[in-house]
Amino acid sequence: MAVRGFWVVFGLLLLSQSSLQQKKRNNKKDSTTTAAIEELQKQINDIVQELNVLKEQQALQTVCLKGTKILGKCFLANPAKKTFHDANDDCIAKGGSLSTPLTGDENDQLYSYVRQSVGPEDHIWLGINDMVTDGHWVDQSGSSVRFKNWETEITLQPDGGSSQNCAVLSTTANGKWFDENCRAEKASVCEFNIV
Repeated sequence: MAVRGFWVVFGLLLLSQSSLQQKKRNNKKDSTTTAAIEELQKQINDIVQELNVLKEQQALQTVCLKGTKILGKCFLANPAKKTFHDANDDCIAKGGSLSTPLTGDENDQLYSYVRQSVGPEDHIWLGINDMVTDGHWVDQSGSSVRFKNWETEITLQPDGGSSQNCAVLSTTANGKWFDENCRAEKASVCEFNIV
């Protein structure tokens, strides 16, 4: 009887050890499956991110085709007259910002584009203002404007003081800048940086 009890206990031990080994194998399979699922999820996320970049590039190419490309930026004119803030919001909603020339060459090319797309007698909003500190002109990011093209020969711009805190590019003054009341309604040009 003791021998039989021994074999029963021994059989139970073997069965339990076999069961433990099976659980370990299943755990290894589970962890391998989990790792594979995580890797697939990472690959899917990477593909989605690449797709979004391609969509942005395609949208930007569409903007460039409708507008013009100037020195690493795409410009798209909007002849509809709006206040500075509405024009700015419109550009942001499209993924850009109000045009802000950084060099004389860029300003000249923007001026030519505005004459062709908006009209030879119009002004467009620029993405600069002195709303925070009168006389301290900043771009949309709040950085001081380094390039300036104020009309200084006839009207000594900017001359509006605290009542004129937004800037426009004038086609009638060959691309010179004027300060203007931000509530006035002007055409605009949105710029989009090419990545």
